[in-house]
Amino acid sequence: MNTTAAPSTSTEAALIAGLPAGFRWGVATSAYQIEGAVDADGRTPSIWDTFCRVPGAVHNGENGDVACEHYTRMPDDVALIKDLGLDTYRFSVSWPRVQPRGTGGVNPAGIAFYDRLVDELLASGIDPWVTLYHWDLPQELEDAGGWPARDTAYRFADYSMLVFDALSDRVDTWTTLNEPWCSAMLGYAYGAHAPGKQDFPAAVAAVHHLLLGHGLATERMREAAPRKLDIGITLNAATAYPASDAEPDLEAARRADGMGARLYLDPLVHGRYPADVIADLAAQGAELPVQDGDLATISAPIDVLGINYYFSQQFTGYAEDGRTVGEDGLPISRTLPLNRPRTAMDWEIVPEGFTDLLVRISRDYPGLPMVVTENGAAFDDEPDENGFVADDGRTAYFTAHLAAVASAIEQGADIRGYLAWSLLDNFEWAYGYEKRFGIVRVDYGTQARTPKQSALYLKDLAEQHRRR
Repeated sequence: MNTTAAPSTSTEAALIAGLPAGFRWGVATSAYQIEGAVDADGRTPSIWDTFCRVPGAVHNGENGDVACEHYTRMPDDVALIKDLGLDTYRFSVSWPRVQPRGTGGVNPAGIAFYDRLVDELLASGIDPWVTLYHWDLPQELEDAGGWPARDTAYRFADYSMLVFDALSDRVDTWTTLNEPWCSAMLGYAYGAHAPGKQDFPAAVAAVHHLLLGHGLATERMREAAPRKLDIGITLNAATAYPASDAEPDLEAARRADGMGARLYLDPLVHGRYPADVIADLAAQGAELPVQDGDLATISAPIDVLGINYYFSQQFTGYAEDGRTVGEDGLPISRTLPLNRPRTAMDWEIVPEGFTDLLVRISRDYPGLPMVVTENGAAFDDEPDENGFVADDGRTAYFTAHLAAVASAIEQGADIRGYLAWSLLDNFEWAYGYEKRFGIVRVDYGTQARTPKQSALYLKDLAEQHRRR
C-alpha cells in the first residue's frame, strides 16, 4: 500500500510559511452521518431518521442506521486522528441521544458516549470541539412545529445546557449551530433535507428561531462557564459574483449574498437584520418574526466564527430570453457557470472565492476570529486492491484552499485553523452513501478504515507546520 504523502513542492512550502504559529489542524464529522446505533441506549428518532424513510427522499433509500459504526468504534477512530497528527476534532452531539424526544433531563447512557469521547481525545492530545446541533432535531419537536416554531429555540437552549453541564469542565470550544441556512432553507423551503417541507415563510421563521436558539444557548453557556471558553457558531457561506456590471446582475448577486451570508452575519455581529433583505423577503410574502429583545440575544458576543466553504457561484438577473422579471413578478435570479472543474457533487472548484469571502468577512465584521470548520470535496474514489485511494483531486483541492486561506491571512483576515471535511466517508444526507468526502476510506461492508493520500498529505503539512 502506498503510505507516503504527496511530495512537498514550493507551493506547499509557501503555504506553510503563510499560516500562523498555533494554527489548528483538524477534521470534522457529524453525529448522524457516522455514529449509527440509532436506537441504542435510549436514543429516539430524529427528523433525519424519519426523512430517510420517505420514498425517494434519499439516494437508494439509504439511512444512517449503521453509518460508520462510530458509536462502537470510537476509540479506534480517535486513534486514527492521532495517527494522522491532527490536533483538533470537531464532532456534533446527537440531540435525541442526549435528550430523547427533546424534553426532560439528560439521558445518562447517551451523554456517557460523549463523555468517553472527550476523555479519549484529551488522552490522545487532541482538542475536542463540540457542535451542539448538526441537523438532527428530535422528531417530537418537529411534530410540535420544528424550527418555524419559537418554542424550539428555548428547547435548544435547554438541551445545550445538558451537554454543557456534562462536558464544559474539559471542552474549551463550543459551536451552537452548524449551517443554519441548510437547516432552514434546505429543510423547510426546498424540501431537499429533513424535514422535507416546502414553505418559504416557514423557512424564514426558522432562520430567526435558529439564530434565537443560538443566542439563548450562548447567553446561558457564558453565564455558566467555569472558565474562559470559546463559544461561536458555524455558517456555510460563499462569494456571490455578479455575471457582469449590469444592474440586474449586480442585484441578483446582492440578493444571493443577502440570503446566504448577511441574513445571518448582520444579526449575529451587528444586532440587526439587513434592511434590503427584509424588503426582499417581504416581496416573497415572508417576514422574520422578531420580538422585543431578540436581536440583543442573537448578537450575544461570540469568540469564534466557524466558516464552512465548498464553492462560490456567479449570478445573473436575466432569464435566458433576456427578461429581468419572472411570471411571479419577482426579479430573475439564476446561476451561471464559472467554467471551473467540478467535484462529484457537481460543485465548481473556486478557491479564490474562499479568499474573497474570508477577507470580506474580516472587513465587514471586524474583530471576529475565524476557523475553517469544514472544507473538502467529494470525488469518485477508486481504491486499489488494498483499499488505498490515491485521491489526487482531493489532495489538490486541499492545497488550493489552504493556499486561499493563507492568502486571506496575508490580507489581514484572522483565521486560526483549518478542519477538513471529513474524517470518514459517511452518510452524505440526501445523497446517501454515493458521495465520499472522507480523507479516510470506509469500506461499508467491513467497516475497514484506510487513510487516503489526502489524509497523509494533511498529516505531512501539519507536521511541517509544527516544525517550522
